[in-house]
Amino acid sequence: MPLPLYLLAMAVFAMGTSEFMLAGLLPDIASDLDVTVGTAGVLTSAFAIGMIIGAPLMAVLARNWPGRSSLLGFVLVFLAAHTAGAATSSFPVLFATRVVAALANAGFLAVALTTAATLVPADKKGRALAVLLSGTTVATIAGVPGGSVLGALLGWRATFWAVAAICLPAAIGILTGIPARPVKAEEADGPSLRAELAQLKKPRLILVMVLGALVNAATFASFTFLAPVVTDTAGLGELWISVALVLFGVGSFAGVTVAGRLSDRRPGLVLAVGGPLLLIGWPALAVLADQPIALFALVFVQGTLSFALGSTLITRVLYEAAGAPTMAGSYATAALNIGAAAGPLIAATTLSTAVGNLGPLWTSGLLVAVALLIAFPLRTVVAAGRSTEVLQ
Repeated sequence: MPLPLYLLAMAVFAMGTSEFMLAGLLPDIASDLDVTVGTAGVLTSAFAIGMIIGAPLMAVLARNWPGRSSLLGFVLVFLAAHTAGAATSSFPVLFATRVVAALANAGFLAVALTTAATLVPADKKGRALAVLLSGTTVATIAGVPGGSVLGALLGWRATFWAVAAICLPAAIGILTGIPARPVKAEEADGPSLRAELAQLKKPRLILVMVLGALVNAATFASFTFLAPVVTDTAGLGELWISVALVLFGVGSFAGVTVAGRLSDRRPGLVLAVGGPLLLIGWPALAVLADQPIALFALVFVQGTLSFALGSTLITRVLYEAAGAPTMAGSYATAALNIGAAAGPLIAATTLSTAVGNLGPLWTSGLLVAVALLIAFPLRTVVAAGRSTEVLQ
């Protein structure tokens, strides 16, 4: 894989740390800003909503900008948003900074996904996506748990300052490692914006976007509220939250790595094996959450399965949107974050019910079940390799 791809992954690491870090900081933020944990959880949805709106909007605005300038600009705006977030004592202001950061993240990821696809041969999109998403999975392994420990020791604001600091080397890497181009090459002779937007009328593209959104909704529904499960249901100390996040991150890295090898040619295998296992895993985690060993083992397994399925479905989005070379990345980003926005919002409504902290885990199981019910009768379509081949 080319070096610029790894430089993009470094920036994704900084942004992934920010996107996921609230899972370990929600109780601290809620206490400091005098809101409930459920209300604080809306910050995750705010980020995701910003990503949904920002992905196509920023992709359109940056469509004719120089690629390196677009990526660098988005990283710098992301840095500024975290600086403001770290300094505020107002929940509405913090909410606003999350939306701005999400817009920058969405623009960056949309351009980066498109850029990554152009850096490799046409049949290696899955592997390129795996490298890019490795920035997110490394964030869950190192960045997010590290942020959780930092937050536990120095307060949640220290984590925001740390993310802002990480953006600096990411920006330098983009400036020095990504080639400067007057106009992105694919835009010079490529389809018009109208033609690219028309790709959204394709039923196959809509199908894989919906499935990707559902799987990601299940992932974020539980991941966002994992901290109370560790401390309240399992009865462990706050520092054990970091252990759970590390295990989830290691699992996600394993899932993306495996999917990167299979999603180009054997997506059906990933979906047929991983889907039912993921469906079983969320209820199992809800039932066994009060047993620390089982809790940590299942967190690892669910991280693996969630990211294996999610990254495979997003790779399918890039293949199905091949006729939209500058907008395909925004479609993939929007699908991911529709799920990331909806999952925590749905899960938050269960926290005040009889199931309490386990509500998000049951919600995740339900969302995966819906995805499988949709996918099963259309499984040959979902599993089609490179958009046209049907894998046996």
